[in-house]
Amino acid sequence: MHKTPSLRPLVLALLACGSTASHAVSFTQNDVTLDINGTINGFYVVRDAKSINRATGAETSTTNSALTNGLLPGWINFVATTRSQGLDIKAHISFAPGINNNSDTVGLPIGNPNPGSGTPANPYSQIDTRNVYFQFGNSEWGTLKFGRDIGLFGQNIILSDMTLLGVGGTSNASIPYNTTFGMIGHGYMYTGFQPQITYTTPAVGGFQASAGIFQPSRFAGDETKTPGFQAKVDYDWKGGMPGKVWGGLVSQSTSCSSSTPCATKSFSATGMELGGKVALGNFEAVAYAFQGKGLGLSTVGAQFFGGSNGAGNKTDSQGYFLQGTYKMGATKFGINYGANKDKDGFVLTGAGTSNQITNRAVTVGVYHSLNKFITLVGEFNDEKISNVVDSNFDNKNRTVSLGGLIFF
Repeated sequence: MHKTPSLRPLVLALLACGSTASHAVSFTQNDVTLDINGTINGFYVVRDAKSINRATGAETSTTNSALTNGLLPGWINFVATTRSQGLDIKAHISFAPGINNNSDTVGLPIGNPNPGSGTPANPYSQIDTRNVYFQFGNSEWGTLKFGRDIGLFGQNIILSDMTLLGVGGTSNASIPYNTTFGMIGHGYMYTGFQPQITYTTPAVGGFQASAGIFQPSRFAGDETKTPGFQAKVDYDWKGGMPGKVWGGLVSQSTSCSSSTPCATKSFSATGMELGGKVALGNFEAVAYAFQGKGLGLSTVGAQFFGGSNGAGNKTDSQGYFLQGTYKMGATKFGINYGANKDKDGFVLTGAGTSNQITNRAVTVGVYHSLNKFITLVGEFNDEKISNVVDSNFDNKNRTVSLGGLIFF
């Protein structure tokens, strides 16, 4: 349970790979062990937002504050493990509630968006069940996973982003998602928690690979004849300068049925990524880049959203992310910078013309371990969004956030 700030994202690898290395409570009955662990956070956020009309130069400014979750919601994990007939078996269920509130009446939770109107309750008021899977395997032939868990493409970079423990930017995205976006959309795309069947090889000499089929998205048609595909390869090393390098890819196709008019009969989206990190003493550096074709608006951060502009053109997306952190005693200091650019993407105004959107952001953060359970966080994020055609507006946002989180 003794975790330093630089290792806290690895605690959250339980969200990615069901790690049970850190747990608050553990029960063993017969040959089954049940581990329970989790995290809770809360932040006070102040955000200055400025919108600039590219044609007239006119500016509009607003300032808002919020008490909100950070990039993480709350999280409670139940992980059962056992071994039978030479197989290591695991089952993982998690629930991810949040503290965010979209009610104009102070104190009321997220719920019916129009009280008295008879419309159904807001679906985002439901508890977010992110991990629901089981897996089995061993060190000789690897592991098979069935269920819902974090994706492969973009997994390593979000677990390496220091703002995973904080707020980052785009804090106005916290409603109704019960999280902020950290640096998602500013250097990388969100991997998401997705239904999947995934195989992971044994680790051999520092190498390990994972590949799987994933629930497809009808992002450019009404037929998904084949599932999505994701894969990644990691190489870890120890020594005086321990580190890791990885590469990943994602691919999916959609098509239109004969009864539905479509701009294109077949549409395939692909994405590639390459990243690495290395540590020297108390300093750690992270570098990452990705490129996508039809993968979606990376500046929004969600895969397959806006993969086409409606005229059959595939969205070109690319981004890069750089980060440096230094640990001094119980405190970690860090700075990161990321940029995403999309071209020929979905035009939100419906103009049907090509566009180019660029997101850039820098975050400066301080992460202090008060004790082995609690981390206090302070961050400053400066974000710039450039819209060449889409809305003819540029946006500049500055966010200051102070808060903390507990791991148990």
